[in-house]
Amino acid sequence: MSEVQKVDLTKIKPYGDTLNDGMVQTSFTLPVEYGDEAKEAAKILAKKMGLNEPEVVHYEELGGGYTFFVVYGHCIHTVDYTKIEVPKVDVKTMDKYAVEDYIKKNIKRDITIVGACTGTDAHTVGIDAIMNMKGYAGHYGLERYKMVNAVNMGSQVPNEELVAKAIEVNADAILVSQIVTQKNVHIPNLTELVELMEAEGIRDKIVLCCGGPRLSHELAKELGYDAGFTTGSYADDVATFVVTEIVNRDLI
Repeated sequence: MSEVQKVDLTKIKPYGDTLNDGMVQTSFTLPVEYGDEAKEAAKILAKKMGLNEPEVVHYEELGGGYTFFVVYGHCIHTVDYTKIEVPKVDVKTMDKYAVEDYIKKNIKRDITIVGACTGTDAHTVGIDAIMNMKGYAGHYGLERYKMVNAVNMGSQVPNEELVAKAIEVNADAILVSQIVTQKNVHIPNLTELVELMEAEGIRDKIVLCCGGPRLSHELAKELGYDAGFTTGSYADDVATFVVTEIVNRDLI
């Protein structure tokens, strides 16, 4: 019997060299001067994290009274995998050609999707992966889709400008990318967009999606969005949701 077959899904733990050894590598920075005391502080902290026999395998001075650590240890905790439930977009993804066919048969007109990286966020990698013609990892972007008018506004777009553009082009959907999330700055920014759309009376008329490394479908729904897409999502995932949502909500 293989190790995979012997896994107890009610008590899973990290895998390093052998099944259930719990080996974990973690890294962090402490606001202390480099030295033996700093190394010991890192080991004590690792034990409080739930790591047995922690070992500082690397540490270096960052300057200004800060030290960076890499620590190995055995995790003592387990997770009951069988009880995990993750809210997610419940739509079976269609490829580009199936989406195009779906639009032609069910919506019967071109649709307009406006995308932007909003607020002070200057990163376009997320929105470009979805919108740009070349797409990402072999998944073509929305600009290449037939019957889709993809309007990519780029980065650092104020929410007011995004809403104005959506109204101007009579958008069917808005896509918002948020990469910079330090101190949860993405939360008020995403919330503001929803409030502006509601004030303009267009929230119920537009499919609203957001995406980014620290976003999830659950969080997106809590903030008033129709869907949230995190790392590992592609243009076809977003396109499938948008076109089916247009039909399901009779926004044709």
